[in-house]
Amino acid sequence: MYQLYYYPLNASMAPHFILEELNVSYELISVDRKSNAQKSPEYLALNPAGRIPTLIDGELTIFESPAICVHLAEANPAAKLIPLIGNNNRAMFFQWLMYLTNTVQAELMVYFYPQKHTTESSNSKNIKTAQEERITEMFQLLDQELENKDFLIADSISACDYFLFMLAVWADEFKKPPLAFTHLSKYLRKLAKRDAIIRVCQKENLSLSDYQ
Repeated sequence: MYQLYYYPLNASMAPHFILEELNVSYELISVDRKSNAQKSPEYLALNPAGRIPTLIDGELTIFESPAICVHLAEANPAAKLIPLIGNNNRAMFFQWLMYLTNTVQAELMVYFYPQKHTTESSNSKNIKTAQEERITEMFQLLDQELENKDFLIADSISACDYFLFMLAVWADEFKKPPLAFTHLSKYLRKLAKRDAIIRVCQKENLSLSDYQ
């Protein structure tokens, strides 16, 4: 049985979506960020980066959300959440997953934690403003990519789609949130009807009313 160390609406959300999509047995183990439990000696023994999530798969321990997503997809090929080796869509899968995690997610982290990126606390507001503009441009690119498409890669859902849904949730309070984009909005609303997303949002206490 898989074990996912998670915190609601954290980077563990994408792996959580995938576990539900796979319909496999798994255990959720809460890591209380409010008490900084991810920095406890017990958790650091599993994940020396001290971040959430961590996945336990038998004797294998994996951290970093995209790595967990890829592992789950590769370990369960029947679900077709990642294109097979030799399929050209596999390159596109890694292109978009890297863009989502190395670009969009990375910039969102600066937006949410501006104080970590300046030695002058008075700069935090300006950093958030600049980051929101940068990230909105990224969602514009994704909106263009999703024109006339139901999924980010080819014609079936992949781990990338679940990762993008998670990031879109994080940006839902932007001046121009993901749901304000024509194609991205249509895409997100369709994903929000999937049973896996509905079940995870119920468990993580996230209302999907805006996606109806």
